Amino acid sequence: MGRIVTGLILGIGWLLLLFAGTYPLFCLVITLGGGVALHEFLRMGPQANEQKYIIPALILGILPLAAASLLGSTAINSSLFLAFFILVIITLWAYSSLDNGLLFIARVWFGVFYVGFCSAHIILLRSLPQGIYWLLVLTAVTVFSDTGAYYVGRAFGNTKLYPALSPGKTRAGAVGGIIGGMLGGLVVAAILFDGINLVMVALVSLILSAVGIIGDLTESLIKRVSGVKDSGHILPGHGGLLDRCDSLLLTAPVLYYILFWGQALFLQ
Repeated sequence: MGRIVTGLILGIGWLLLLFAGTYPLFCLVITLGGGVALHEFLRMGPQANEQKYIIPALILGILPLAAASLLGSTAINSSLFLAFFILVIITLWAYSSLDNGLLFIARVWFGVFYVGFCSAHIILLRSLPQGIYWLLVLTAVTVFSDTGAYYVGRAFGNTKLYPALSPGKTRAGAVGGIIGGMLGGLVVAAILFDGINLVMVALVSLILSAVGIIGDLTESLIKRVSGVKDSGHILPGHGGLLDRCDSLLLTAPVLYYILFWGQALFLQ
């Protein structure tokens, strides 16, 4: 029951943010959410003597989100390099107190890129023409993919998809998730857009569903290596924010770049 209630609250809050919230509020919420997810990631891995560097790492991870919010796509690469450059300086300065300087810089940089940079594309999607509608399509792909994977996996899931990382996922569930995500994206796009190429939407929704599975497995890898079950406990029944948004971290950039480079493909 707690999982359902939390899911409903998240869903209602997301719709209110999209339709009733201003663009600055949207950027602020996504930036704060990215900071929470990055904090969960950083707390899963570091050694005890690296804990004091979590706050600087959080600031570095928020730089791409701030750049996307204030300056758009033109500044996001610059912010990413700035974050990397500052991280190198921090690592050199703190090297003598670290167990493994290279492991430290690799772990923090992965978090900055994986959470900060990737989640910034949610803001970039919002800034596109009809960006709210595209975010709704992405939401539908995610929700219907999760639903399809759950029910098809329960009914027909005998063969594990990747037992070394996620024993609960099955091949049948993955197929159900891909088909469910494709149908969800197709239905929502057909309702929201006039004159859109539904064949292209179906293809992109299918791709996003498959990418979402990769996103789930990516976070499963992080948790397996870190020896934790959930990234956090902020969401009752769901775990941490990173647990809830893991697939979006990969699907949002994929959808953004498809739209950025291939907008004309969606026209009839």
